[in-house]
Amino acid sequence: MLPVFLLVAFLPLLGHVLAQEEGQISGPTSSASAAGYSCDPNQCKLPNCNCASTDPPGGLSPSEVPMFVVFTADDAVQSYTLDAVNQFLAHRKNPNGCPPKMTYYVSLNYTNYTLVTDWYVAGNEIADHTMTHVGTPPEDEVAGNLIAQNQLAGIPLKSIIGFRAPFLNYSVDTLTMLAKLGFTYDSSSSASLPVTENDTDAFWPYTLDYGMANDCLVVEGLCKGEPKLPGFWEIPMYATFDNRGVDGPHLMDPWLDPANGESTINDTATLEYLKSTFTDHYNGKRQPFGLYTHPIHVSLSVPGTTASNSTINMINEFLDWAQEQPNTWIVSSEQLLAWVRNPVPISQLDSFEPLKCSTPAVDPSLKICNGIPQNEEGLLDHCDFSDFPFYTCYGCPQEPPTPSNPSPPQATESGQQARFRLSPNCSTPFWDPIKGDCICNSSTCAFTDQSRPIGPNGANLTGDQVSSSSEDGEPSQSVNPYVPFNGAVPLALPAGAWTAMAVGVVGALVGALSAFSRL
Repeated sequence: MLPVFLLVAFLPLLGHVLAQEEGQISGPTSSASAAGYSCDPNQCKLPNCNCASTDPPGGLSPSEVPMFVVFTADDAVQSYTLDAVNQFLAHRKNPNGCPPKMTYYVSLNYTNYTLVTDWYVAGNEIADHTMTHVGTPPEDEVAGNLIAQNQLAGIPLKSIIGFRAPFLNYSVDTLTMLAKLGFTYDSSSSASLPVTENDTDAFWPYTLDYGMANDCLVVEGLCKGEPKLPGFWEIPMYATFDNRGVDGPHLMDPWLDPANGESTINDTATLEYLKSTFTDHYNGKRQPFGLYTHPIHVSLSVPGTTASNSTINMINEFLDWAQEQPNTWIVSSEQLLAWVRNPVPISQLDSFEPLKCSTPAVDPSLKICNGIPQNEEGLLDHCDFSDFPFYTCYGCPQEPPTPSNPSPPQATESGQQARFRLSPNCSTPFWDPIKGDCICNSSTCAFTDQSRPIGPNGANLTGDQVSSSSEDGEPSQSVNPYVPFNGAVPLALPAGAWTAMAVGVVGALVGALSAFSRL
């Protein structure tokens, strides 16, 4: 963690960034007439095509569908932002005994790269939120984020499959660029109408084979069949609604908004409409429910915090209540999309791999800078830049990464040893960047599955109700504040960014710097 005086010095800048991005909407962002959407379900079939629809994918009835609570965080990764997420998730379990996973849409200004590594190795999804937090971003902001997170945080390029636009500002060109770069999905659009409305835009995630069906009233050139991007997914952000219904939407950080047209924040009123919206989803067609956060707003460990204990307790009370509803799962965007692409009924979730949990089988006494705190202690490089220092396992660059130079050469002028960047043939927790060695030989390396059978009728066995051991495998346990989750093997490989990476590699003083072709 950075010294307190540095945090205090830079928080005003970070606060300015966050103050601009509340991700709020004031009313409907789409309509059926504006969407002009038409999709042929006989031609558009899973797993690589899905029509925008309120019906669950795969022809399942709502009673067969799990209720997904998608938990995401945006912006810089620091110890205090991870603390903020942990206070909501670290003590929880999903119905199979696995700790919940979440998605962190990472922007790189003020980010401590080693914590990104730790968060990824712990099993969470790391996604792209541009380098310097700019809305409607140019390509170098997006591709540069991919490269810098790969080079300095050791996140495999194939694992960064998702994007969210800062300020939720995006365009048709943004979506086209993301598809070109090989991303699997975007999650910047709003589902702005309650699921109880006949013309709701709360669609299950869908592909853009037939264009967009959300944000048709607010993004120029969207909808009416555009943009056509076959196989590229949109995961809408599902708004919550207070007692004003359509006229009372809340999207990101809803606990920062006054409810019901009042002028002051009322945690009791917020809790009521969170439960009400969840219930509408649960009793309807089970469209996902989203909790979309900027963690700094609910961090109690950041210097000068204004976070309210009452609000934090309210969010936990909501999650406690939600997990009491049968077949409710807290998931990342990546996990949600994995299920949508291969929808299985509740009765088969025991064997559904993306919802399981596994732990990298690394000897805790081994000294290796790999994203596992007990292994990497004392091995991190401190990159002491004047604007904002950070730590990394992968060697400090000569200068901070920028969109025009996301992979600067390593700094070795003072005699320090150059480190080896992640090999494409090794998984992050098994890569030794100091020796340039993969400590396992198997194509999958060694992971221990720690999921267990789901409770009767899909019952949630959470918190203290989860026993510490089981004949069918011990569920993973929460540990220190920075590593509450256990991770599984990453999924698909997005394409693109070869040219930008090659430019970054030229001149890098590294013994073996791996350049990836994004397939």
